[in-house]
Amino acid sequence: MEIKDTSESWETLSTQRPFQGAKTAVASDEVRMPDGSVARRDYQVHPGSVCVLALDDAGRVLVLSQYRHPVRRRLWELPAGLLDVVGENPLHGAQRELYEEAHVKAEDWRVLADFYASPGGSDEATRIFLARGVSEADGERYAESGSEEADMEVTWVPLPELVRGVLAGELGNPGLVTGALALSAALATDPPLTSLRPADTPWQARPYEA
Repeated sequence: MEIKDTSESWETLSTQRPFQGAKTAVASDEVRMPDGSVARRDYQVHPGSVCVLALDDAGRVLVLSQYRHPVRRRLWELPAGLLDVVGENPLHGAQRELYEEAHVKAEDWRVLADFYASPGGSDEATRIFLARGVSEADGERYAESGSEEADMEVTWVPLPELVRGVLAGELGNPGLVTGALALSAALATDPPLTSLRPADTPWQARPYEA
């Protein structure tokens, strides 16, 4: 049996939007179940997101620390952001986030992993890119008045230290957890990283324009 996610859609009898925010919304669907009964499914409607695992020549990963109010914790994360422009190429979004959050650019980009952040309660799809050949970006550092970026701590951490922190339960951001473990696995292939997909690989969860 091939272990692979597949597309499937159960009949939706009705749908409502009890909440519409600036970037996300809440949907409430009445869904026909396999036994014929009807169940309500409430979930967050999300535009999707991108993360960037920037890896330097010394094997260090760029991470940043940010306060996340829903979980009341300051988390170490990868540079990341929303795909709030409909049809935007996720690579362009990732390059923008790397510049805005860390003032860094990269020469080589690959798809590291795709995942659903919380599929039981949200339709958010996330694509993680591996960025190599990194260097300081040109021009002045991006700054936005009142933005969360002003409170970020940015540093470079060896990949094995991140993997250790994930396995020890000390690091819990889903992008960082997925990215660190995926990169560790990709580096273990022979030759290393050859299993990674090109940066422009189509993304069924969030189709985009070239």
